[in-house]
Amino acid sequence: MLRNYLKIAIKVLLRRKFFTVVSLFGISFTLVVLMVATAVLDHVIAPLPPEVHQDRTVSITRASMYGEHSQWTGGAGYRLLDRYARDLPGAERMSVFTSPDQVYSYPNGNKVGVALKRTDGEFWQILRFDFIEGAPYTADDVESARPVAVITRTTRERLLVGAPAVGRTVEVDGQRFHVVGVVEDIPRLRMIPFGEMWAPFTTLKSDSYKTELLGGFSAIVLARDRAAIPGMQEELRSRLARAELPDPKHYTTLVAPLESTFESLARTDIKSESSHAERLWLLMIGGALLFMLLPTVNLINLNVSRIMERASEIGVRKAFGASSRTLVGQFVVENLVLTTVGAVIGFLASLVVLRAISASGVIPYAEFHVNYRILLYGIALTLFFGSFSGVYPAWRMSRLNPVQALKGAAR
Repeated sequence: MLRNYLKIAIKVLLRRKFFTVVSLFGISFTLVVLMVATAVLDHVIAPLPPEVHQDRTVSITRASMYGEHSQWTGGAGYRLLDRYARDLPGAERMSVFTSPDQVYSYPNGNKVGVALKRTDGEFWQILRFDFIEGAPYTADDVESARPVAVITRTTRERLLVGAPAVGRTVEVDGQRFHVVGVVEDIPRLRMIPFGEMWAPFTTLKSDSYKTELLGGFSAIVLARDRAAIPGMQEELRSRLARAELPDPKHYTTLVAPLESTFESLARTDIKSESSHAERLWLLMIGGALLFMLLPTVNLINLNVSRIMERASEIGVRKAFGASSRTLVGQFVVENLVLTTVGAVIGFLASLVVLRAISASGVIPYAEFHVNYRILLYGIALTLFFGSFSGVYPAWRMSRLNPVQALKGAAR
């Protein structure tokens, strides 16, 4: 029976080509937009290298001191992280690092900008970079403030024409660094690991950072397991509540949220206990559903028109004993065939669009792919289109009176 349903569905879709093309366009276009948006979000928050432990990694990227009439918000300072965030119960490792600074080098007289991030040795233990040359610098290199650096593949080509780079020296921002490793390029959207060059934070030109509660540093903490994260967050809040502030007359409270990447994106108020991650998820799901609503309604209307045009056929089949269940099943299968074809077109178009975005360089070093998470999302959308847009027209069809249907009535 299913085989017959499929044959009938294909013939019906080929019979009214205009309706079929319009329906396929609505399905595939909607699917392309949503899959591209999902691919970008997946690129930002999914556990992809080098953030392979993202499910149990939390970070401190912002901090704030405030009082009754004053507030100072910005990046966390080294003193805050070193004094209050280390050795949290349940933490396996912790790394501190600066935000990437745009510095310049002048190889052969050409000005080249490089995003330089200063880190500690633990940075390379928590994150899993793909080294194509050499190895990372160590905690001993950081402790001794050795002028060593890791660079990306593209930075190697821009500063040191030709490979290998390990053992060679680069000069950036007036400092000379000995290259010890080369890694694959890191997408700019991955803000925690992103950089084009990394060096020990102890090579900073000034050590004033050691006394700063707020400054240009961030931290990532690798928990033993996800269950340990709430306890770590509570312990950090307790420590910060007892922190010594530099000007108690103006600042009475110090906060620095310890949270996941998605929670950080969802946060609107650094002083709030909640980052509103659930609200952001609901907002994104609601936006996706609203975006799908118009093409779904249009598809329903097209299906109703296509089905009601076949009122005489329906009347004949009902007069010869075809049950409503059989007819509903046939029309749902027809709609699933339509949405499946539209989904295949949407998947192929998504691959083309994602490849074009990657090649354009709009998002530096980003390479978008359709992985199993995005594929499952696309399949869910296809099932949504196929079932939701087919059920109501099939129900309308099943309510037709056989005598009226034979007369061509479509009400």
